Amino acid sequence: MQGALEPGSRPSGRLPDLAIETVARGFFREADRYGFSQADFLRFINSVLGLSMASTVSKARGIDGARTVAAEPLIGDERVTIRGFDRVTDSATLLEWLEDDAGAQFLRAGTNMHPVTPDQVLADSSNVLGMIMLPDGTPVGATAFLHIDHEHRKAEMRKLIGNPAMRGQGLGKAATRMWLAFGFRTLGLHKIYITTLNTNLRNVRLNEALGFRLEGILHDEVYLDGRYHDVLRMAVWNE
Repeated sequence: MQGALEPGSRPSGRLPDLAIETVARGFFREADRYGFSQADFLRFINSVLGLSMASTVSKARGIDGARTVAAEPLIGDERVTIRGFDRVTDSATLLEWLEDDAGAQFLRAGTNMHPVTPDQVLADSSNVLGMIMLPDGTPVGATAFLHIDHEHRKAEMRKLIGNPAMRGQGLGKAATRMWLAFGFRTLGLHKIYITTLNTNLRNVRLNEALGFRLEGILHDEVYLDGRYHDVLRMAVWNE
């Protein structure tokens, strides 16, 4: 049948609409029989997207597991691209980035700012991580959606330019715009929010320029470096 995909074959380009519809209908019948709710369907879609992000790296590996070719980017422009995070190849780089003051904030947990390890983040299926890459394939930072809530269609966003030499060049702003578009258009989020310390004025101004608005201030919420800090929560909505 024209448009059918043989088991085990890999398409070289865009799949025909008929093939996509056939697979979708088959899954829907089985999921409906299993008792999927609308929220379950959304969770499933996110899981598939997460697997797809990881496969952009893993499908390019040889038999011994070593990376053989550059991973296909998920989203990007002429300045930076974002691809799926790979635990094997990217964890050491991320851990190195987390050692300085800017990096330490990337994986702190929500408003309490408790440190969270990369393994804890990766073990939670409600999180999606990406790596920010230069056009030549050099990793310069990371992005994340944490605690994705499919019922209310919201998630917390994190962004880090891990290489200090690359900060202040607009790469973070470019990557944030891409990650927001990915969250709204691909993950179907309605609201994306961030938490930041009141002392991080540069981050606050950057987020305001990207459309984030202040939702609230938690006064003296965390005790870091010998003193109390306010925590700001900012958000942007998909209208």
